[in-house]
Amino acid sequence: MAANRKLLAAAAACAAAVIGVTGCSSDGGGDKDPFEGMSADKIAKKASKASKNAGSFSMKSEVKADGAQTTGTFSVAEGGDCTATIDSSKMGHSELLHVGKAQYVKADEKFWKASAGATIAGRVKGRWVKTPGARGGGSACNLDNMFESKKLKGLKREKDAEVNGTKAAVLVKKKGKETTTFYVAMEGKPYFLRVTNDGDDKGTATFSDFGKPVDVKAPAADEVVDQKELAGL
Repeated sequence: MAANRKLLAAAAACAAAVIGVTGCSSDGGGDKDPFEGMSADKIAKKASKASKNAGSFSMKSEVKADGAQTTGTFSVAEGGDCTATIDSSKMGHSELLHVGKAQYVKADEKFWKASAGATIAGRVKGRWVKTPGARGGGSACNLDNMFESKKLKGLKREKDAEVNGTKAAVLVKKKGKETTTFYVAMEGKPYFLRVTNDGDDKGTATFSDFGKPVDVKAPAADEVVDQKELAGL
């Protein structure tokens, strides 16, 4: 369904346009540089593996592209279930639940009118639309997609910084007009703390709560409209 595809596109813009990171985790402490003697590419690889192996995490993102601003909050559970809230200046407000093999979308009138038309907007007002879920590349919350990217090669380490009070190694990738900056925790496990992108599209993704439980539940049956019911509208 067109609406679902557009929601996933928005989710991808928030969750993966800014970052996508591939794959040793170690604990660091004190003033010692835990990455001493390591290349920037190797630091990124450690961060990728540690972040992916955490199994669960939360993320806040902001992307400016094609004249629109999109913000999102994501919580991904171990196993791939997730919940997301997305606000777009162009598409409106939408929510996503990915539970098992099913995906649920709930959105405001602006979103449904823009993506599916006024008839469907009226039919699904205040309700969740259930669509077939897709593990692997089809899920907006897929960890393999989230932490995998060709951007992790050809990096250069620059001056360390802090992200929300945590010291971070700063890794920069420049290609043409685009600059992508990865911030990797130097305290505790080497998780990605933040990724920024500056170019034609600008975005920031900030990560937190690695390894903490995330509870994602499907909505009540009386709050759900199956996509099949909307066919032909």
